[in-house]
Amino acid sequence: MKLDRVIISGGGTGGHIFPAIAVADEIKKRFPTCHILFVGAEGKMEMERVPRAGYKIRGLPIQGFQRKLTLANLKLPFKILFSLLKARRIIKQFKPQLVIGFGGYASGPTLKMANLLGVPTLIQEQNSFPGKTNKLLAKKAKAICTAYPNMELFFPKDLIRYTGNPIRSDIVEISGKRQQAVEHFNLDPKKAIILVIGGSLGARTLNKAIKEGMEKIHESNVQVIWQCGRLYHSDLAISVNRRNLTSVHLLQFIDRMDLAYAAADIVISRAGAISVSELSLVGKPTILVPSPNVAEDHQTKNALSLVNESAAILIEDNSARSKLVSEALRLITNESLKKELGDNILKFGKINATKEIVDVCISIEKRKWK
Repeated sequence: MKLDRVIISGGGTGGHIFPAIAVADEIKKRFPTCHILFVGAEGKMEMERVPRAGYKIRGLPIQGFQRKLTLANLKLPFKILFSLLKARRIIKQFKPQLVIGFGGYASGPTLKMANLLGVPTLIQEQNSFPGKTNKLLAKKAKAICTAYPNMELFFPKDLIRYTGNPIRSDIVEISGKRQQAVEHFNLDPKKAIILVIGGSLGARTLNKAIKEGMEKIHESNVQVIWQCGRLYHSDLAISVNRRNLTSVHLLQFIDRMDLAYAAADIVISRAGAISVSELSLVGKPTILVPSPNVAEDHQTKNALSLVNESAAILIEDNSARSKLVSEALRLITNESLKKELGDNILKFGKINATKEIVDVCISIEKRKWK
């Protein structure tokens, strides 16, 4: 059935936003006249990233629960109420056939109100251990698209569709781009290359580990493309420039991830769901350092799904500063281990995930507004 009007909700981090945009792009590719509206959280990165991708977005005054006692937590019940009322107003005005939720607290009020108004909902769960929002909303959904198998531990089995995570195809199309990548990042094609990615906001632990080991990397005749994040860039740039480390290529954010992947001999990364899905498609030997600062410790669970199949190396966050650089330099010279990790991680890749999710969207009976 044709898609004419769709609301997509979720946000807070790139892990929720980028797959949502990938699905929106696939919907527009198939149904160019479809009207798509995003609903996110006010003040979060989706309010900037989504319009940049060419879509309209409305913000809700919702926030997450803080683990420590703060004034913000006292305001949370009121913000939830206001968000539910605003989501209801947005849905009644826009009249979507379908609402798609990508997790995060921003999607909670939107999908809740969609269910109350009789609008069918679809949930996309990126992680091997689902977040609270998706678990709470699952029973009312028409379908749940998961990135990992065996998710019936958390969701009704008859609703699960094992599709993989939606990834923008241009990010993982790296074949034949090595020379272009070397030139783009001003690298020496004769030297090995480590790619360090800490997620869209950067990662403090990875940054500290690479900062403390960057002279060792430089002395080992190895180069590094280092995405450090906006918050850390200024201070790290001073350190790199002061030491004149020409092998260290520090970037606030990487816009051409396809070229970064094409250049890399090995990758050091957090274990966010979308990063793991991308790495599974590009087939690069990978060291994962899961963030401990995420709900349900889902990054460790994402990482272990690969590590248990000899598809990645795991270094715990509290060991990264002492072990990460040494382990990376050991791996980059071990050709047999690199091949083993690269071959095994490819087995987790699901290249048609975005198309399969949109297929599921089309199969759901749509809400017909009067």
